Amino acid sequence: MRRALLLLGLLAAPLAAEEHKPLRPASAEEQKTRAAVVIADYRFDDLLWENDRIAHRIYGRALEKAEPPSSSGIDAWGKSVRWPFMDRQLRTGDQHADHGEGIDFYNVGTGRGTGGLGIWYDNKLWTSRNYVRPRILSSGPDVADFMVDYEPWPVDTLRTVRETRRFTLPAGTNFTRLTSTIASSSDAELIVGIGLSKRPINGSKPGEVRKDAAGARLSWWGPADGDKGRMAAAVIVDPAAFAGFAEDADNILILVRAQPGRPFVYYSGAAWDRGGDFATQADWNSYVDAQRPDFRP
Repeated sequence: MRRALLLLGLLAAPLAAEEHKPLRPASAEEQKTRAAVVIADYRFDDLLWENDRIAHRIYGRALEKAEPPSSSGIDAWGKSVRWPFMDRQLRTGDQHADHGEGIDFYNVGTGRGTGGLGIWYDNKLWTSRNYVRPRILSSGPDVADFMVDYEPWPVDTLRTVRETRRFTLPAGTNFTRLTSTIASSSDAELIVGIGLSKRPINGSKPGEVRKDAAGARLSWWGPADGDKGRMAAAVIVDPAAFAGFAEDADNILILVRAQPGRPFVYYSGAAWDRGGDFATQADWNSYVDAQRPDFRP
């Protein structure tokens, strides 16, 4: 009887709060301006890449069971230092607080985040599961460069597709260059939807969206999230392949035509209004307009 009561008491006891570790300060050597790529095998294979301006993350398959619903969208972190900080901050277990170098408060949710993609068909976005088979090509200091695969996924009953994607983020820019090659069970043209997640905060508007059809650009200035500030994002596609804009429940989308098996290039960027580069929406929009992308695969 006593043992049963003890067991009941243990079951009724509140769970201990998750323990957080202090952020390890960057060494003098680590405080050099550079790009970096890290696979966080201690955190379900999160793949982290950053440069002196912005920081991003995509999610591994292990996270799908650990923290559902997980997404193959692209996460963005605000950063206020010119050196890498994501790996050190993620290891604290408290990446959602600002420890003086940056913060993870952009919520990808079930959306595309800042530049994830899917196949647009029958007014619906058909998306993959999380990445597999990462290959790091360069972990800095001049560029963060890597490739991943997305295993086959269905597009209704019409076709099955799979993707290989290369991510290239040089130092000195807020834009990652993405080269996507989508294989398909059908040779018919694809309409790819590249998205920015809708992010209403506490009932607010999901942010200010600007659609530039002539420049084939989609930009977003997010709502204020309390004292954490705002995130901004943008996607730029090749005007020669631009196919319009669309929306679904989770995303604002820019559409691009693609041929199965042929690589196409697009650019995805993000920023934090506390990062020291873009304090206003006008600053961000001017920066997006000034980009001169190279769409050659």
